[in-house]
Amino acid sequence: MSLFEKASYKIAGIILLLIITAGIGVYYYLNSMQEPEQEIPFTEPEPVIVKEYGLPVDSFSIVRGKIKQGQNFSLILQDFKVTGALIEKIVRCADTILDLRKIKAGKKYTAFCANDSTNKLLYFVYEQSPAEYVMFNLNDTINVIKEQKEITTKEISASGTIKSSLWKTMQDNDINIEVAILMSDIYAWTIDFFEIQNNDKFKVIFEEQFVDTISLGISKIIGACFTHNGKDYYAFPFEQNDKIEYFDEHGKSLRKAFLKAPLKFFRITSKFTNARLHPVLKAYRPHHGVDYAAPVGTAVHSIGNGKVITAGYQGGAGNMIKIKHSNNYITSYMHLSGYAKGIKIGASVSQGQIIGYVGSTGLSTGPHLDFRVYKNGKAVNPLKMESPPAEPVNNSNRVQFENMKHKIIKQLDRIPVL
Repeated sequence: MSLFEKASYKIAGIILLLIITAGIGVYYYLNSMQEPEQEIPFTEPEPVIVKEYGLPVDSFSIVRGKIKQGQNFSLILQDFKVTGALIEKIVRCADTILDLRKIKAGKKYTAFCANDSTNKLLYFVYEQSPAEYVMFNLNDTINVIKEQKEITTKEISASGTIKSSLWKTMQDNDINIEVAILMSDIYAWTIDFFEIQNNDKFKVIFEEQFVDTISLGISKIIGACFTHNGKDYYAFPFEQNDKIEYFDEHGKSLRKAFLKAPLKFFRITSKFTNARLHPVLKAYRPHHGVDYAAPVGTAVHSIGNGKVITAGYQGGAGNMIKIKHSNNYITSYMHLSGYAKGIKIGASVSQGQIIGYVGSTGLSTGPHLDFRVYKNGKAVNPLKMESPPAEPVNNSNRVQFENMKHKIIKQLDRIPVL
């Protein structure tokens, strides 16, 4: 390498070193121009105050219990060393709010005592129901108030595939069993729940009310679809003529002149036939009715509005009720264990009204209801009887109904079938 080349490499190295040094200097200069980061002062998080009945639980020594059989209000307060004179004042103060002589065994109470050596009872709460309670303030001025806990309404979607019965499927899928009862009422004119089959399906949207984690029950069914024998039966609640009723997707009322069955959730043991071996007489004879097996005492409902024309013991039929309906229909209910209050000849009954109770009177081998229907004096098969529907959605309400229906169908379509 020539002397000139060596000099050139040396000069290039010096220039590179100067550039790097200058870059480092600029970097530190720019950093020095920035404002120093400010330290964020540490603040303690605000403590979470847990309250029950509006009282901070950490401020008291709390005793919880249930009213025992035979235990009265005075005895409970005496356990907390409340004097007889003070108990008398409390009873007088509570007189207009709660009859303390009628507190019930099994009801919950909570005592809020001073969190010190005195352990003095300061507040006493008696729960009349999961939602309502009475609070006794035993501080300087005695005060008794009735309050209600906050009620939360949740919209819940559920579904299921029938494997044995609607009731059992609801239980297996952890659905409030009250939903089954309401659905059976809604579809009472459309689906015979004694005839539902394995692999029938349902989807339902409902509102359930809660206090804390305790269910107060189902407030309403928002929409439902029950698939029976491959056919979808929709139900949509709609208010018309100041009354909420359920309609199908065509706006036809699900309510009809007659219910599909006079009982709920029990099995058919014998159907309408012209030749059945009688279980007692051991002879073949017509059985122009439907036998529903059910425990003694199960409520029997009239399938329609009408007037009682028979109510009494009728030989082999046992205790029997006959009801005359419009359009020359008569229904009979046999082998009853007894009659509901007010059921006598001439009494008017409404659709769904309890008229009697399942029994085994007359020629009967076990508790069941023998149910029969006659039109113009001729027996008809209750399981195949057609019943005209009630008033459909009015034309003036049609647009509103259609909008509501499409919204609910979209919600139902999103529910997976379990």
